[in-house]
Amino acid sequence: MNLKHKIRRLLGRGPTIKELKAGGAEIGEDVWIGTTKIDPTHPFLLRIGDHVTLSDCRILMHDASTKRALGYSKVGRVWIGSHVFIGADAVIMPNVKIGNCCIIGAGAVVTKDIPDNSVAVGNPARVIGSYSDYISRSQKELKECPFVYHTRFSEKTLQEINQMKQDLMDGGIGYDI
Repeated sequence: MNLKHKIRRLLGRGPTIKELKAGGAEIGEDVWIGTTKIDPTHPFLLRIGDHVTLSDCRILMHDASTKRALGYSKVGRVWIGSHVFIGADAVIMPNVKIGNCCIIGAGAVVTKDIPDNSVAVGNPARVIGSYSDYISRSQKELKECPFVYHTRFSEKTLQEINQMKQDLMDGGIGYDI
């Protein structure tokens, strides 16, 4: 890890898309990376498709569990398809393929491939349903939801914030743009 990467990590910032691409990562269009935890040592083993959101997850292309005993670390590619969301605190291990149209739930540990059109959760991650069913249920819920907010979170007024707090006081879920 070069000095620039060490400074970014100390400041709580991970590698940028530009830096990952410079290191050989293949990254598609409309990718949002909200994590500091992408393996900076092997970016050339990472491929991310189009329309992907990486929340505060961890993506590893190496596993150093064998380093002391064998003198070598395991390495493997990570493929993330298009139209994928990876939740907070999920861990994607080396040699994993995540298909197109997938949701990886918060806290999941992905050690095996996840097929297209899947929602996967848990440790180890397992498929619990299809992406298309989840989106269909969510679309129906959105239409019936009494709490739909139309102002981006960064632009909410104090009045809108207080209204959200009041609306969601007794549990339940709302939808925010």
